[in-house]
Amino acid sequence: MLAADWSLYDPLALALGYLLGSIPFGLILTKLAGHGDLRDIGSGNIGATNVLRTGNKPLAALTLLLDLLKGTTAVLVGARFGPDAAILGGLGAFLGHLFPVWIGFRGGKGVATYIGVLLGLYWPAAMAFCAIWILVAVLTRYSSLAALAASAAIPCLLLFMGQPRIAMLFLVFTVLLYWRHADNIGRLLRGEEGRIGAKKT
Repeated sequence: MLAADWSLYDPLALALGYLLGSIPFGLILTKLAGHGDLRDIGSGNIGATNVLRTGNKPLAALTLLLDLLKGTTAVLVGARFGPDAAILGGLGAFLGHLFPVWIGFRGGKGVATYIGVLLGLYWPAAMAFCAIWILVAVLTRYSSLAALAASAAIPCLLLFMGQPRIAMLFLVFTVLLYWRHADNIGRLLRGEEGRIGAKKT
């Protein structure tokens, strides 16, 4: 009976996760800091990488942290009602970040929220993601390639770690993340993607 009652919270966890994930922290913070509309800067993306293009590194770091934490928070809130609600809360947060209702469903690329959800659901895999990201970034100096490589590895690592349900969730996340990085993939293939630390001319 208790499990059945808790199942009633599953759609609520999904909805709350979506609303939380939809908060465009990058857009809000840049406006509050007097940088204008983030969508008119650089790539027009609302994530931390584009916030960095304002030249405000602390603001970009805060955006990264908040986008990550909204994924973790959605999972932890859902977890109070069971593992299914935790997974659905994380799913909602990731979809909310990619497709935020508040700004016409045009959101970020999802890397920070991906890590945040992973941290909430199974933290060792989140540490593995960060380790892979750092390794690839150091070797290639491509931030996008590091994110793509780490996200590709995570579903396999989760299966190896005995987490098949979470692995399936992150397989979906990885497909969506690759879709959102289509432009980056194109530039990588053409050798036109900007490297970490490269000065713009």
